[in-house]
Amino acid sequence: MAKNSQIEWTHHTFNPWWGCKKVSPACDHCYAELWARRMGHDLWGADSPRRFFGEAHWREPLIWNEEAQQTGVRQRVFCASMADVFERRSDLNAQRLRLWELIDDTPNLDWLLLTKRPQNVRRIAPWGTNWPANVWLGTSVENQTLAEKRLPFLLKSPARVRFLSCEPLLGSLDLRQWFKRDGFYSIDWIIAGGESGGASRPMHPDWIISLLHQCNDFNVPFHFKQWGHWVPVQLAHGVTRTRLIEIENERPVEMVRLSKKLAGRILEGVTWDGVPHTPQIHA
Repeated sequence: MAKNSQIEWTHHTFNPWWGCKKVSPACDHCYAELWARRMGHDLWGADSPRRFFGEAHWREPLIWNEEAQQTGVRQRVFCASMADVFERRSDLNAQRLRLWELIDDTPNLDWLLLTKRPQNVRRIAPWGTNWPANVWLGTSVENQTLAEKRLPFLLKSPARVRFLSCEPLLGSLDLRQWFKRDGFYSIDWIIAGGESGGASRPMHPDWIISLLHQCNDFNVPFHFKQWGHWVPVQLAHGVTRTRLIEIENERPVEMVRLSKKLAGRILEGVTWDGVPHTPQIHA
């Protein structure tokens, strides 16, 4: 949990528990698993325990809610950075029930529920067709195969905002058919970025530029979070050691491995900090 999160697209993070099971290629180098292990916890896998928290932890969002009410500025809460709210495990049900109650008690916070399991949302979420105004639902989409698998479930949800996290972006995405599709709700926001970490995989520049252009074409807010640890040579000023990145079915491209901070988050000369506009909710 973190107030004033370092994640650029949220204000705070909150975890009802820690731990998960890997389900797709984006999970291969999971930062949350690495962080948990650094803290001495073995929490990843179907049979591993989950880490739960006490009263002080659960009171924090109530404080954030009061602060947001006093300032009149809504705050976004990413839930959960170290878990998946829609993981199907019966030992998580009590924590989920408490989370639903907490969301109801914090109307000045917008809760961003990001999942790699959107197929479980209808079964697990308690709101049916009447979702709270302060809940945004997102799913992770790292390549076209996962987009085709997950988007039909996400875009059937009547959440106030539906968003995609395309990070780490591991392949090209063509989402044009999904932006405006009969029988489905809209895509309201896209967050995208490359992978970081010691074993990070390069994100081809064409993938992210195409995604940006698709968002612009359909007037969808776009947030570029990071290049990760690989950046096109044109953005790595003064660096002489480059690597020719050759990815199947893509043009070869010269890239440089840098720290995440040095690689930055500039795309086509701009910092993209798009976020959906949502009217103020009066608590």
